[in-house]
Amino acid sequence: MKKLFSFLRLNIIPIAGIFLLVFVFSACKKLDTQPEQPVAGLMAFNLVPDKVAVGVSISGNIFTNSPLYYTNYTGGYRGVFTGNRNLESYDYTSGESFATTSQLFKDSAYYSIFVMGANGDYRNVVVEDNLDSLPTTTGESFVRYVNAIPDSTQSPTVIISSNGTDVFNSAAAFATVSNFKGITPGDISIKVSNESTIDASRTILVEKGKIYTVLLTGVPNSTDSTKAVEIKFIENGEIAATQ
Repeated sequence: MKKLFSFLRLNIIPIAGIFLLVFVFSACKKLDTQPEQPVAGLMAFNLVPDKVAVGVSISGNIFTNSPLYYTNYTGGYRGVFTGNRNLESYDYTSGESFATTSQLFKDSAYYSIFVMGANGDYRNVVVEDNLDSLPTTTGESFVRYVNAIPDSTQSPTVIISSNGTDVFNSAAAFATVSNFKGITPGDISIKVSNESTIDASRTILVEKGKIYTVLLTGVPNSTDSTKAVEIKFIENGEIAATQ
């Protein structure tokens, strides 16, 4: 059984974004008379509330050609060369680097980099998304969460449920990125709370076969409404099975 993925932009972007991954990956390949260049896919997120805009470079080459404003992301997976690569996040306005890490990119694998932190303490959280391990025959949606709320005093509890059944219900330290889990399509409820400075909830509609990342963002007790704790989500793509 082979799995096919259609990778999307933000849930508010037109469906034309579906073709982004195929186009970018095809552009990275050699001519038919030459060996194909192995590539991986990478999606980048700016979850830093006190940076106007950030950029990401890979081994000294710019990955984000335009600024990523707070809670924005690259809009889909983009092709990157395989191997061990250095990733650097920088202030897009000043060009100053503020977080570096390294990652081994494998051929045909998919990754996300979440740039997060606040008040001079920043990090790049890179994960392999393991999309090809998701089952194709369950009729479920798939969801994971990222806790990008910079609060070191208490790990909030994250609850994601469908029809009264919890798929996630556990404490999540800052920078936690969960695995994808199957969930019944339809309305799902999401809540993040530490019973004091963090308290947000939201209901979203998820569709059969689609893959979602829930973004828990913001600053506890912020007086700036644009940086308040809130719940956002994006579609990573859609999974289908074929013979």
